[in-house]
Amino acid sequence: MNIRKALITAANPQQRQLPLQILIGSQGEPKSALQLLLEEAAGAGIEEFCVVVCPGDEPAYAEACGPLRTRVRFAEQREPRGYGHAVLSGREFCGDTPFLHLVGDHIPVATGPVSCARQLIDIAVAQNTPVSAVQPTRENLLTSFGAVGGKLVGGDLPLYQVEAVLEKPTPTVAEQELLVPGLRAGFFLCFFGMHVLDADIFSLLDQQLAAAPGRRLSLSPALHALAARRRYLAFAVAGQRYDIGAPYGLLFAQFALALAGRDRDPVLTQLVELLAQRPR
Repeated sequence: MNIRKALITAANPQQRQLPLQILIGSQGEPKSALQLLLEEAAGAGIEEFCVVVCPGDEPAYAEACGPLRTRVRFAEQREPRGYGHAVLSGREFCGDTPFLHLVGDHIPVATGPVSCARQLIDIAVAQNTPVSAVQPTRENLLTSFGAVGGKLVGGDLPLYQVEAVLEKPTPTVAEQELLVPGLRAGFFLCFFGMHVLDADIFSLLDQQLAAAPGRRLSLSPALHALAARRRYLAFAVAGQRYDIGAPYGLLFAQFALALAGRDRDPVLTQLVELLAQRPR
């Protein structure tokens, strides 16, 4: 499996401005969320990029790419027909080759020296199969993420054979259908916003579109069908994902980047001083 392309979806009409938000990167430089994602992928060996955008958004996104602009193409999702349809809009770019997929409103921050994208790509190459990054997530956050159920197959690695995928399940449904042996009580494996997929996902999305032409197209049902069709894995990367569209999500992402970077000590000092100044 040779993964040299990345597809970034950023066409949700309610979240189209999120990838353009500016954060301070781990080295103290201001960058857009989109540029941070591009750099995350490029550092893992990705050479070509495609960003799926709403009609008319390409100029703003092109400006937000930073130095990697020359390696980025754009595809328009002409109608807001769902996340799965946005992925399908990148089909021409991806072709028949496996690709890294990132969502434009999630910022990954690794907890060690190896980036989240590099960890995921290494697993996909070693296993020669599609793999989704996941993160153990408290049940009260389930309705914000897609989630998977399955069994541990990686021995010492947090690698799981996916048996079921549900989009934003309730805790009750998750307890019935998505329990993962060995996971802490009250936690479920939720998507990280990062996948390695191949052309199979496009054929599965095509089938869903043909079965219900007027419906919004979600990615999770296609991933559920993928798990039924072939070997499909989930890997709990060493890192955290920050949904910058969630309340205080941009703030938490900024803290995480700062605490993982060169300015960790002065940032911590200022945070302590700020907390000390607040009345109880």
